Amino acid sequence: MEATIQIGKLNSLKINRKEPQGFYLGAKDESEVLLPNAYVNIKYDIGDEMDVFIYHDSDDRIIATTLMPYVRLDEFAFLEVVDVADFGAFLDWGLPKHLFVPKKYQKTPFQIGQKRVIKVLQDLQTQRLIGVEKFGKFLSHKKPFYQKNEKVKLFVVAKTPLGYKVIVENKHEAMLYENEIFEVVNVGDEKIGYIKQTRKDGKIDASLQPIGKDLKDSQAEEKILQALRQNNYTLKCNYKSPPAQIESLFGLSKKVYKRALTSLQEKGAISVGEEGLRFLS
Repeated sequence: MEATIQIGKLNSLKINRKEPQGFYLGAKDESEVLLPNAYVNIKYDIGDEMDVFIYHDSDDRIIATTLMPYVRLDEFAFLEVVDVADFGAFLDWGLPKHLFVPKKYQKTPFQIGQKRVIKVLQDLQTQRLIGVEKFGKFLSHKKPFYQKNEKVKLFVVAKTPLGYKVIVENKHEAMLYENEIFEVVNVGDEKIGYIKQTRKDGKIDASLQPIGKDLKDSQAEEKILQALRQNNYTLKCNYKSPPAQIESLFGLSKKVYKRALTSLQEKGAISVGEEGLRFLS
């Protein structure tokens, strides 16, 4: 059970009492929030704990819901614009009350049907959750202390001439370089990546593959074996296959692919011939 009720987050709260309008849920500090009847499930009893999301409803009340939004406080998402007004726009984030993006936090005017990358923040004056497209000043500007090859969560926020800008662990901006990407990447994607380096100026380079030859080779071998398992243990490709086919099938560069084929052959796991690859063990 939570120590106190937290807006914008998943809360584990205890059912304190049942009222005509719904359940009243409580935290350890004895603060309470209403879970309206629309979200009450008869399988719960007084004293039970349940997981709920906390936000302001359309009447500006702090309420609980068992519905889960697409994004929570301090997280990023790629959301569709469903309504616009002079003072801001509203995005579909999976809850009955749409997420408000004030006009001052939009890079360019929003239009219905567009999808925009936003970060969810809590407005300091109203305490309501809002979306922010101009999120640069809301990222961490402290020097990051990631380790080389550290596994991290990435969110793709923009395409650039060099590759893709990504957000690391919802905190720091980093770059994925085009010539190091061997899989489909789109704005709004969530990826598992690795820290390539943190520069002296604090800028981060990231990768979608583990750093280091041994790690890359091990991952490449597993990708090839997995593809074989999914295709009746044979594939029409070999050392002569074009780079585009290799990237499409395995998400690998031709150099890494060829090295992985040689290693798998030496291990007796596959055979490679003119007709293609065949799984042996």
